[in-house]
Amino acid sequence: MGIEKGNIGGLFDRIAGSYDKLNHLLSLGIDRRWRRRAVGMLKYSGRVLDVAIGTADLAIEIMTQAKADSVTGIDLSDEMMKVGEQKVKDNGYAEVISFTKANALDMPYPDESFDTVTCAFGVRNFSDLDKGLSEMYRVMKKGGQLCIIELSYPENKLVAAIYDFYFSMILPKIGGAISNDKPAYTYLNKSVKHFIWGEKMKERLQAAGFRYVGYRPMTFGIATLYMAGK
Repeated sequence: MGIEKGNIGGLFDRIAGSYDKLNHLLSLGIDRRWRRRAVGMLKYSGRVLDVAIGTADLAIEIMTQAKADSVTGIDLSDEMMKVGEQKVKDNGYAEVISFTKANALDMPYPDESFDTVTCAFGVRNFSDLDKGLSEMYRVMKKGGQLCIIELSYPENKLVAAIYDFYFSMILPKIGGAISNDKPAYTYLNKSVKHFIWGEKMKERLQAAGFRYVGYRPMTFGIATLYMAGK
């Protein structure tokens, strides 16, 4: 059974119930540190758009660090957003974090609607990366900031070999067993291996119009933080 990016919402609908548990388990909790670091680098802004908000971990971190007045989140997965909405309520942010089902390639917002645009572990799932980045640029105000966290591959050969073994052999088995959906976690593995990072991603961001593009590998390059402006 294969998974196409055109049905990415359905994939995440299926694993929404176990997504947070597996995300933290399989990353050994490091994903929380990545979010804290990324949000810590943001300057305070009014309106934030969180693309692929999912279960709202990044949006909650933004409000926890008091980096925005409000966060608007979009996603294609109803079930992921249901989990996110409950977490937002539990954390007391229901009035400042909102959810909308929308496609990142065709956002339902006017030009220059948001001060900040963020996306954690979502851009590699875009069916058209360049169109998605162009939409993020379009809805961002002049002088705004972009923050993207995405999984990547380590440059150190030894670390890369260990990471590849874990990601190819261990992660799909554990993820499949707990979520009862091995194809989903096989896709997630392949989506990282076939995606771009570092300089290639920087070039695509620049091609979309972003300025001051910079990136920082995190945890031996397992993830990369991208920051840019307009």
